[in-house]
Amino acid sequence: MVPPVTPDALDMPDTTAPRAAPLARLGAAARGWLRAVAGRAFPDSCRLCGMLGTETVCTLCQDSILQPVHRCLQCGLPLATATLRCGACLRDAPPYARTITLGDYALPQAALVTALKYRAELPVARWLAQQLANAVQRELVPAERPSLLLPVPLSRRRLQARGFNQAWEITRHLARTLGCAASPVALQRRRDTTPQPGLSVRARRANLRNAFTLPAPEAIRGRHVGLVDDVMTSGATLHAAARLLMRHGAARVTLLVVLRTPR
Repeated sequence: MVPPVTPDALDMPDTTAPRAAPLARLGAAARGWLRAVAGRAFPDSCRLCGMLGTETVCTLCQDSILQPVHRCLQCGLPLATATLRCGACLRDAPPYARTITLGDYALPQAALVTALKYRAELPVARWLAQQLANAVQRELVPAERPSLLLPVPLSRRRLQARGFNQAWEITRHLARTLGCAASPVALQRRRDTTPQPGLSVRARRANLRNAFTLPAPEAIRGRHVGLVDDVMTSGATLHAAARLLMRHGAARVTLLVVLRTPR
């Protein structure tokens, strides 16, 4: 059975986000008092511009980073025109049918992934998940949406070092919003792999060969699976995971990635 998504402590408002810049002319006690008052009045601040408010990303920043771009429906790469698929996908179709992404892996939006992954600003995951849910609901009719969401897993060593899997933090909020099942353990990484930066596409795929495993293949058999990750670079990791899912009977695989590296 695939474990359901359940509410947890991340539903609590974040009161530890950075606040307004210090007021240098005030004493330390006065500055501390003002920060405490601001923290109660404004439980969040924009992770991109720092503006105080109630949103993880303010409306102005949100409007600037969530701009529609022509993309290949299958791999998500930006295209110059409204072509449905890029030449690479037409020549050699990947094992996934569709990619939905919020934008390019570039500043300023890349700072959101950095805040989540490397500074453990977990409320960012909820905001990213909401934007992905909006994109799914906008681009896919209910019958075409995934029924099961799986995060791209980390190796045990990396998970222990980081303390959380950023892809799962996004996945569980996304599943709750879309009203579908999700599991952090249905897809697992069986071994550490060599860091991918600097490797060619062919070397990346070889590096990821047999890197993933499905402990209970019946959990995905016949289902439309959404693979969730924070960043898609060459696509080798998601390609390997999607190929494994399709080989074990998934009906369809859709990639749901926050940001896509343009190339």
